[in-house]
Amino acid sequence: MGRIDDIDLTLRLGKDEYLERLKAAQDRFQELRLGLGGHLEGQDVGPGLLIVVEGVDAAGKGGAIRRAVQGLDPRHYEVYSFSKPTPREFRHHHLWRFWSKIPGLGGMCVFDRSWYGRLLVERVEGFATNAQWKRAYDEIVHFEESLVLEGVILVKFWLQVSQEEQLRRFESRKTDPLRKWKLNDEDWRNRDKWPQYVEAIEDMFAKTDHELAPWDLISGEQKKWARVDFLETLNRRIEEGRKRWEAGLE
Repeated sequence: MGRIDDIDLTLRLGKDEYLERLKAAQDRFQELRLGLGGHLEGQDVGPGLLIVVEGVDAAGKGGAIRRAVQGLDPRHYEVYSFSKPTPREFRHHHLWRFWSKIPGLGGMCVFDRSWYGRLLVERVEGFATNAQWKRAYDEIVHFEESLVLEGVILVKFWLQVSQEEQLRRFESRKTDPLRKWKLNDEDWRNRDKWPQYVEAIEDMFAKTDHELAPWDLISGEQKKWARVDFLETLNRRIEEGRKRWEAGLE
């Protein structure tokens, strides 16, 4: 049994509890974000904040990100969505295209997908050689450790839904003219390779979960639960990272 099997997909929130906890988590996140940026009285600029959001297709990554940044001033964060590398990016080391987007002290970025594509789609679809994706585990961990040690709070999320729920969401998108752009042929192909992706995901968890940037797994089966759990976990990780940062300055 792997870590995906440990995710409780039955977790649910009622509307009233959802709204109450979401508001409290959003308010706390706004306070933490302003504090990291040095925008609150008596607080200096703190570490940067990098939120990496991964997950199976249609697991609710975009909705979770939107609820997180909803109360922030647009000047206080950036969101980057990564897909396959461009021809120019492909000629460089696979981490090269991410470097310029890493937040500096007091900054904040959200990565909607990230360097973990090397261990997932590039592995399963054969876009990276066996030597390349096997080498990438250590490369990624060393990269992440260096970011944290130099002043970045790195929070990594994986959102998971069942195959049945994913299919329901695919079918819903297919018939919605305002959301059908979210669905493409690649999504259906990835679904056909579910077992291969599960194997790659479990390897990723086992080999890239480390003390400075552990994986947080979120059940996306109910969107209300996913959004609240995402934000509450994010707040906890920021608080932990801020304490680590302050201890390093002593």
